[in-house]
Amino acid sequence: MTHFGILSPGAATGPLNTMLPLGQELQRRGHRVTLFGTPDTQPKALAAGIEFQSIGEKDFPVGATAESFVKLGELRGLAALQYTIDLLKQVSAITLQDAPAAIKAAGVEALLVNQSSVEGGTIADFLEIPFVTVCSAVVLNREPSIPPFFTTWKYSPARWARLRNELGYTLVSRIAKPLGDLIDEYRRQWKLPLYSALNDGYSQLAQISNAPAEFEYPRQELPPWFHFTGSYHTSANRVAVPFPYEKLTGKPLIYASMGTLQNRLTWVFETIASACEGLDAQLVISLGGSAKPESLPNLPGNPLVVEYAPQLEVLEKATLMIIHAGMNTTMECVKKGVPMVAIPVANDQPGVAARIAWTGAGEFVTLKKLTVPRLRNAVRQVLTEKSYKQNALRLQEATHRAGGVSRAADIIEQAVSTGKPVISGQA
Repeated sequence: MTHFGILSPGAATGPLNTMLPLGQELQRRGHRVTLFGTPDTQPKALAAGIEFQSIGEKDFPVGATAESFVKLGELRGLAALQYTIDLLKQVSAITLQDAPAAIKAAGVEALLVNQSSVEGGTIADFLEIPFVTVCSAVVLNREPSIPPFFTTWKYSPARWARLRNELGYTLVSRIAKPLGDLIDEYRRQWKLPLYSALNDGYSQLAQISNAPAEFEYPRQELPPWFHFTGSYHTSANRVAVPFPYEKLTGKPLIYASMGTLQNRLTWVFETIASACEGLDAQLVISLGGSAKPESLPNLPGNPLVVEYAPQLEVLEKATLMIIHAGMNTTMECVKKGVPMVAIPVANDQPGVAARIAWTGAGEFVTLKKLTVPRLRNAVRQVLTEKSYKQNALRLQEATHRAGGVSRAADIIEQAVSTGKPVISGQA
């Protein structure tokens, strides 16, 4: 059996909700799994029954990562993207400094590297162990015909669209240059060949996405060892969250959450409540830890407001979700067949929102254009037109057909045991 190490960006909930179920499945198959992360990550690892090895205690003591995310929750657009990349650079620097020795001392034989943990491939190369790339967010592999992840640009194969995309990639490359420079610095220091392109940092054995292929734009240049395996999400790796089910009225349920990071824009919750007021439905708002329910003003329509919600369980009862378009929550909606209205804030959320609309499983309203009338129209449209529910169910079937965590684990095992690329269709 193999000892797997997991590298995931900071204490971000979304990526961990993908990585930890993979670890659980590998443990179920008899492997050993250890998550290497900042101290704030430990409770989530322990809740999932995954071994934990702390790194970066001096630079990221308990609570430090959470404090960093508080500021992120107050930003939007390119400012939030810049802040996120700066934070990733800090975490990457600490991981590059501390993780190799810890991974080696633990006897780890292979790594599962979240695609946002850009340092993971370099660490695996330095330790001369295999690694698999896991895509928890929108697939970040660059391709000329695919709009950059931080935009809501529509997909088009036209030449003008490729030029537009090129400009977008140039912008994000400029913002991310310090992070790339950090990786180059360590690769030189460790006498490893420098990457010639961003895609070089991903695994050459297997790359797996927790989305179904049907959710992604038409890709032409993904490597043959790329696999869309569908959602891994499960309640089994999460801390239990109480919820007042007795307060549900039985009306169609609209569930709203802006996630756990970019969720501190109180006016957005007020807009959501106003947009849903008067509809023949019950609105439930989860604040994602951004505030206490009693700290909010009396919201229009008297929605049920909670600090946290057991999201997968609530989605079982939901007719529609108003969502920030984080990939984690989006794939949970897909898994439960729930149509969406997205309000993307930053980072990959615009790209996810664009795909929600492209697949016909929902609509989106950008934060810049968010008003009560616009949001109410979008909610009414998705609630009343049957095609949205039908497309959500189509994606649900696609993600079930893709194989989920079991197929992903099969691919990981094959890649590590053979040391050869696992070609799509041959896993």
